[in-house]
Amino acid sequence: MTKPTCYSTKAYSAASPSSPLGAAVIERRNPTPTDVQIKILYCGVCHSDLHFARNEWHFTQYPAVPGHEIVGKVTAVGPDVKKFKVGDTVGVGCLVDSCRTCPSCLEGLEQFCDSGMVGTYGGTEKYLGTPTLGGYSQSIVVTEDFVLRMPANLDLAAAAPLLCAGITTYSPLRRAKVGPGHKVGIVGLGGLGHMGVKFAKAFGAHVVLFTTSAGKIADGKRLGADEVVVSTDPAQMAGQAGTFDFILDAVSATHDINAYLNLLKRDGNLVLVGAPEKPVPVAAFALLMRRRSLSGSLIGGLPETQEMLDFCGKHNITSDIEMIRMDEINAAYERMLKSDVKYRFVIDMATLA
Repeated sequence: MTKPTCYSTKAYSAASPSSPLGAAVIERRNPTPTDVQIKILYCGVCHSDLHFARNEWHFTQYPAVPGHEIVGKVTAVGPDVKKFKVGDTVGVGCLVDSCRTCPSCLEGLEQFCDSGMVGTYGGTEKYLGTPTLGGYSQSIVVTEDFVLRMPANLDLAAAAPLLCAGITTYSPLRRAKVGPGHKVGIVGLGGLGHMGVKFAKAFGAHVVLFTTSAGKIADGKRLGADEVVVSTDPAQMAGQAGTFDFILDAVSATHDINAYLNLLKRDGNLVLVGAPEKPVPVAAFALLMRRRSLSGSLIGGLPETQEMLDFCGKHNITSDIEMIRMDEINAAYERMLKSDVKYRFVIDMATLA
C-alpha cells in the first residue's frame, strides 16, 4: 500500500488526560482514489468525547482529537469515488473503516467487525498507521463507503447528533420492531434519551419517559412522551409494573436495573445503551419469572445509519441542541458532567480560527 501524502488542518486537541483542549494543527492524508475530503461545518459533542479526551477508557493516545458527529460539505473526491461529488452535504459518524470481509461487515454491521472497527477517533489510520483523529477539526478524509448522505431538508447543526445519539437509539428500537400497539419506556432524558423519545413516538408507540427529575415532565411531553414517570416515586413505578413491551435504558450513571426489569411484560426486553461505569447487579428472578430479557446495543452499521437519516428526513427529526464556539468546548465538557445541556452541544466549526 502506497503511503499517501498529507496536508495540514486546524483542530482542537487534548495533549494529556488532565489538559484542556486547545488549538492545534494536525495532519490528514490527501484523498486516495476512493476517499472523500470533507469540510466540517458542525460537530456534535458526545459524552464519549469527554471519556476519550480524559483517557477514562484507558486507550487514548495523545494528542487526541475527539468528535464523531460530523456534518460537512464535500470539497474533493478521489477518481474512483462513485457515491459523492464536490458540494454534497454529508455526514460521518463513529466509524471510518472496518475489515469489510468478516460476516458482520458483510451483513452491514460494521460496528461489530471481527477485526475491530476503525473509530473516527482512537482507531488506527489505515494508510498512515497513526491514531485516527476526530471531528473537532476543519476537515477530514474518509473512504466513501463510510460517508453518509444527509437529508436536504434538515437543519444541519441539529442533524449532527444523529450520527451517534440518533443511531444509538434508533437501532435497538427498529430491531425490536417497535410500532403501534407497543408500550415503550425510555429511561433518562439526556442526549440519548431525548432522541429515544422522538423515535419511539415517530414509530407509533405509546411512549413513557422515566426521569429522576420532576422538572423534566413538561419537556418530556413536549418531545413526544405520552406519560412521564418520576422514577424516585415508588407509587408511580408500581403503577407501571408488568406493562411494557420494550424499555430503552439510556442512563450511564449507576441505577437500579431491576426496578425497570419488573416493569416489563412477559417476553419484554430491556436494552441498555447507557454504559454505567460499574457492573450492574441483576436479580435472576426478575428475568426468569416472565421470560424477560436484558440486552445491550451499540450504534448501527452504515446501511442502518443511512436508513435512520432518511427516516429523520421524512419525519423531520433532529436533536435539540445548543450551539457553541470551538473555544467553549472545555466549559461545555464541565456543563455536560452536570447534565446542564438540552440536550446536545454542537460546535460551529466556522469558529475554529
